[in-house]
Amino acid sequence: MANLNRKILVILLMFSVISCEKADFKGLFKAYSDVNERFEQSMEWNNTHPQAIINVPGNAYEINAMGDSHVGGTKNLDILIEESIRDNVAATVFVGDLTTGHKKDYDTFAAHLPRPDSLTYFAIAGNHDLYFDGWQYFYDIFGSSTYYFVVNTSDTTDLFICLDSGGGTLGNKQLDWFKNVLQNEREKHRYCVVFTHVNLFRMHPTTSTNPFVEEVQVLTDLFLRYNVNMVVTGHDHKRNTDILGNTTHIIMDDLQDISNHASYLKLSIDENISYKFIDI
Repeated sequence: MANLNRKILVILLMFSVISCEKADFKGLFKAYSDVNERFEQSMEWNNTHPQAIINVPGNAYEINAMGDSHVGGTKNLDILIEESIRDNVAATVFVGDLTTGHKKDYDTFAAHLPRPDSLTYFAIAGNHDLYFDGWQYFYDIFGSSTYYFVVNTSDTTDLFICLDSGGGTLGNKQLDWFKNVLQNEREKHRYCVVFTHVNLFRMHPTTSTNPFVEEVQVLTDLFLRYNVNMVVTGHDHKRNTDILGNTTHIIMDDLQDISNHASYLKLSIDENISYKFIDI
């Protein structure tokens, strides 16, 4: 695994594709929602729902994560859910592009979700989830796309932050919120993991949505300053792991039924955080 420090200058030069928040996709995709509007709606949802706190026995637990199912088909999604329940994971995180944005795909995804008492799950919106008025359907099913949850073990607590980068940027309001969470919450917890859809760093040329260079610089500084242990993303449909400072950056494979390399990510958390890709 190459170290991201050796690649950072090359990577920053690859941020030539503009953000979907900046691009005029509204005509093509009907209604591509604004990141600040989504953030405000997410905060309204958070204010009327209790903070998610997961209590696990002992000190060791697992969290599964997946991205880019683009439902459609549900075979791989069903496998992930079945294996998450079987393994008794603390939570499963859906890291964006769950659908193509169409209501029928959201209805299909929702029909395959497990009962909340059988599996704790969290979701973040990806760029495809926002197409075709998709944000309203995401919100109806999942609610907030910007929030954090805490896992309590017998001895300590860990912090997991979910950020909405579906439009290619966090936006100023969400970025301020993220800074405040790190300032006020990070030191209370042993580990800090960030989940978001759009991967910040690119290891190969691509036409996928890229975040703004200035935003990447701010985020990288925050990750280093507040010792964010891991950042888990999707979007690129091709697994990659690299390290910058103390932060491990993970890009997941996609979970589409048509993919020939579909997998999900399993985080094992104890005295350390380890991870492995589970091929389907």
